Amino acid sequence: MTGKKRRAVYFDRDGTINTDVGYLSSPDELEIIGGAERSIKKLNDSGVLVIVISNQSGVGRGYFAKDAVEAVNERLKSLLEAEGARLDGVYYCAHSPDEECGCRKPKTGLADRAAREHGIDNSSSYVVGDKASDMGLADKIGARGVLVLTGNGAKELGKLSGRPDFVAKDIAGAVEWIMEDLQEGQG
Repeated sequence: MTGKKRRAVYFDRDGTINTDVGYLSSPDELEIIGGAERSIKKLNDSGVLVIVISNQSGVGRGYFAKDAVEAVNERLKSLLEAEGARLDGVYYCAHSPDEECGCRKPKTGLADRAAREHGIDNSSSYVVGDKASDMGLADKIGARGVLVLTGNGAKELGKLSGRPDFVAKDIAGAVEWIMEDLQEGQG
């Protein structure tokens, strides 16, 4: 095996892969956005790693425990796996915004950790999410940023200091653009 670094797509969770219900703490409330399973499977089949990086400040704010976040994440993995898709890693920041930790997006702590653990080249990877913090993470790690208009994406578009590399209607549109971008880059 060569020492070549791998590509990844870092996905936000709430509002990107699943419906954002606001402080999701119950697996029973988890609803996957249409097309997410097929889109993630396309990336799996192409050899691109699929990593979830999510801010879960409900823990730091005392709304629910880490166990609740982990139960939702396990349910998400299970629903995706039932459709032949998989997540290669799930990372979350449980701190509240005022704790100023190094892992809360747009800070790079979780992406740096994922890159170390999975051999990822962040500069040839992608970040897909519905918030300015996701696009900030993309910028800070040198990845390409794709803003989805699901979740908070439509509202957040006006808050961005710069333009994302692409704006997609949803996760399916984001992955379609990424697949085309990867193909162009290999030509």
